[in-house]
Amino acid sequence: MTHLIDHPLISHELTRLRNPDCPSHEFRQRVRRIASLMVPSVTSDLECRVVECTTPLELTSGTETLRPVVLVPILRAGLGFLDGFLDLMPEAAVAHLGMARNEKTLQPEAYYLKHPAKMAGAELILLDPMLATGGSAAQSVTTLKEAGAKRIRFVSLLAAPEGIATLEEAHPDVPIYTAAIDRCLNEKGYILPGLGDAGDRLFGTF
Repeated sequence: MTHLIDHPLISHELTRLRNPDCPSHEFRQRVRRIASLMVPSVTSDLECRVVECTTPLELTSGTETLRPVVLVPILRAGLGFLDGFLDLMPEAAVAHLGMARNEKTLQPEAYYLKHPAKMAGAELILLDPMLATGGSAAQSVTTLKEAGAKRIRFVSLLAAPEGIATLEEAHPDVPIYTAAIDRCLNEKGYILPGLGDAGDRLFGTF
């Protein structure tokens, strides 16, 4: 299932991001703010348990999340999304996943994965600003499942209908959260209207 997070503040930031004159330092700040604004919607259905809570006056009850959270940015653009989530979820662990296209098969494959030892009992939030063709996203989920992950949700800044369809077909159990669903992909696989290459704009590697 795909969840469109429609919020005025996110829309405002995204409008500024689309402008090609937005410099890298500002681009990073705005992506970070959007990520933080998305956190409540992305985590709204995390399972919780009731725990005792002692206030200065008496004993009461409260809740805490049932499972640890692992944030998984897809290198490299996913790193730009990471800090906004960590701002609101500072206790989350961070795994790193590198994806690249195999020059022989032309298919995406993982070249790097570093994660906590116990993945099966965690809630994984997979981060990548752009869901374009969906190939890298689908293979990333496959890689995490092979590493033992059971609960994964995917978060993007922008998504193309083609990418959503690919990820939903490959992994119908993985919910997708995005700040915008754009029109389509062009012949080179870029999202239209989009905002260009998110990695290049985040890190100034034009």
